[in-house]
Amino acid sequence: MIIRKIIGYFILQLGGVLPHYSFGYTWKLPKAIRQAGAKMYLKSCGKNLDIGKKAHISSSLSIGNNSGIGDYSYLQGDIVIGDHVMMAPEVAIIATNHNYQRLDIPMGAQGSTEKQIVIGNDVWLGYRCIICAGVHIGSGSIIAAGAVVTKDVPEYSIVGGIPARVIKSRKGNIEEN
Repeated sequence: MIIRKIIGYFILQLGGVLPHYSFGYTWKLPKAIRQAGAKMYLKSCGKNLDIGKKAHISSSLSIGNNSGIGDYSYLQGDIVIGDHVMMAPEVAIIATNHNYQRLDIPMGAQGSTEKQIVIGNDVWLGYRCIICAGVHIGSGSIIAAGAVVTKDVPEYSIVGGIPARVIKSRKGNIEEN
């Protein structure tokens, strides 16, 4: 199992330097290479992933079908991402924090704590947003560019700001066919 993860990691790294979106074109071979590496490296991996160039991804990640990870994004720790999640470039999803409670020991020597992050289905994560440890983002939500999400986000919410707050609900915008 560990050998498989190591091989998957190196395949992801190789694929990470290859083109992603360039010259108005989606490069199919690099996408296939990154997806093959992800299937070996990740905790759980859905179908039809779009993993961006030079994305740093934790092996503790579980990701659903038809989801994407933006170029240069950083995903660290125990993270669960649903189906049909769109992620812009440079998104940070960090499920770990340094401990800092004791004053007699340097913070760097106190270890860390991990709290799982869960992102529901059909979520759009905007450019350079940050999702902090322990946050659950409800399905159908939109996280604005640059937002810092420190608390749970209800389903079908649009959130933005630092710290992020609900701007409005998408439920009033849903059109019935």
